[in-house]
Amino acid sequence: MGNLRLAHSRIAILVTVIFGVLILFACQLVRVQVIQANAYQAKAANEMQSTRVIPAPRGEITDVNGIGFARSVSAINIVVDQTQITDPARVAAFVAPILNLPAEDIQSSITGTRKYSIVLKNARPALWDRLTEELYNYNKTLAGKELENRIIGFFPERVFIREYPSGSLVSSLIGFVRADGIGASGLESGQNSLITGTDGRYSYARGYGAEIPGSQRELVAAKSGTNIRLTIDRDVQWVAAEAIATAVKDSAASNGTVIVMDPKTGEIIAHATAPTFNPNNTKSVELSLMRNPSVQDVYEPGSTGKVMTMAAALEEKTVSPTTVFTVPYMLKRGGEAFHDHEKHPIQHLTTSGILAVSSNTGTIQVGETLSHDTLYSYLRKFGIGSKTGSGLPGESAGLLRPVSDWSRTTAPTVAFGQGYSLTAMQATSVFATIANNGVRVSPTVIAGTSDASGHFTPAANRSSTRVISEDTAVKLRIMMESVVSAKGTAPSAAIPGYRVAGKTGTANRYDPNTGRYSGYTASFIGFAPADAPRYVISVTLQDPKNGHWGGSLGGPVFKKVMTFALQSENVAPTGTKVLPVALTKSELTRARVTQIATKTQ
Repeated sequence: MGNLRLAHSRIAILVTVIFGVLILFACQLVRVQVIQANAYQAKAANEMQSTRVIPAPRGEITDVNGIGFARSVSAINIVVDQTQITDPARVAAFVAPILNLPAEDIQSSITGTRKYSIVLKNARPALWDRLTEELYNYNKTLAGKELENRIIGFFPERVFIREYPSGSLVSSLIGFVRADGIGASGLESGQNSLITGTDGRYSYARGYGAEIPGSQRELVAAKSGTNIRLTIDRDVQWVAAEAIATAVKDSAASNGTVIVMDPKTGEIIAHATAPTFNPNNTKSVELSLMRNPSVQDVYEPGSTGKVMTMAAALEEKTVSPTTVFTVPYMLKRGGEAFHDHEKHPIQHLTTSGILAVSSNTGTIQVGETLSHDTLYSYLRKFGIGSKTGSGLPGESAGLLRPVSDWSRTTAPTVAFGQGYSLTAMQATSVFATIANNGVRVSPTVIAGTSDASGHFTPAANRSSTRVISEDTAVKLRIMMESVVSAKGTAPSAAIPGYRVAGKTGTANRYDPNTGRYSGYTASFIGFAPADAPRYVISVTLQDPKNGHWGGSLGGPVFKKVMTFALQSENVAPTGTKVLPVALTKSELTRARVTQIATKTQ
């Protein structure tokens, strides 16, 4: 009985061991064939001689409506195994007219002992098809001993090339890719890891040194890169690009930028620069043209910066839109003389009037109602000295020195927009903050992404920060409408039927090459409709030679682009009347007299 129990026990143990081993085998099979199948396939592919890469296309970059700005198209690298070429001179003479290449160049690339040599890069698939057909027909005519004269050894290497259907339209933003397919500038560089696909591999059988048709077997599938949909509207972009190109040419400026932004969402609707380049052909393009000036080039804003001084004073309630100042042509501060752009007798201007005529001496006095720390803090709140968060590669934070480094002349200089630097994107964001009732929303050019199956994922909402109160923003917008009036510095920016607000800027331009001030930066930034802003548009021209006033150079560009943007989105005029604002002491007195008379009637 004991022996029987022992036998049963041993059998149970044996069954358990066998069952355990089977479970281990099953787990190993699941791991190899399911969990790590792709990894083992890739390893096997690398160890096999007859395998090739399946290149993966980069993701497409489109405008907000899906119109392509950058895409990958199939191409063929025609390569050769030099050891299979028996008579390089004869082969080169036969192949040259087919590939439309000099015979001597082909002979050089097919002569030698290398197993891999590129004859022609990025050929159209149709050209490879023609070559293989011609070689097939040629080899077919040979017989007997002539078989030794067959032309073999040519192979296709499947690749993708980057194509930019819109050419130079948005090249400073999109950028381009290097010869090895890696992003070199713009979004192609900044979003390279997202746009780049994952290559696959396939195996094939070889016969007479060539792939045997039908023998190919995919080992690891190629995975396309992620597609990026931008916030850019191609139609608005086209108008902006044409307008800034014309302005740069007419004013003989070194370069120019136009940015169209939705102040509520931070979305960039258009981003145009001039001069620009064609990303389809970058062999002879200067490096300076490949930069994105809207975020990489910094400059002193000049009078467009006055809106921040006004906003700070209004918010701190040290002034109101009708506070009267005595405004001379020249004012001495810190041992230095500051003056307005045109000589004038002593004026008695309201805060609104100072902004309307862009008085430097008046703005200095407004700035003096604030402490240095307070003025500095508001510039920081508006984003000066910090990156905007646009995500564009190479973005500069600009330059704003801490108060501890200010000299006796820094505060008055900063008050009217010099002594610190910013980018065109930062300047646009400042005005968008005012247009958006005092809330700063970080700008973006990316609406979302989509995978190879077409599943679209919207971009996350942009971060926002309250900078000034809604009451201050409304007051400032009304004051800024006077800039576009007949009494302001930019009547050329007015759009019939719409309320428009903005500010001109004409700043001395610092030349980093010489270390001195030379030339000007002319700008105009505004929004419409002024009482319910839909778009903010900034226009910046660097070093113009034919004139330098921001109103006369930037105003017409703003008007053309804003008119098209409003019409393309069917934005109707609000129908509200422009609220009158007193610009001088005498106008203020008349208004008060009229108001008293109206009450007594």
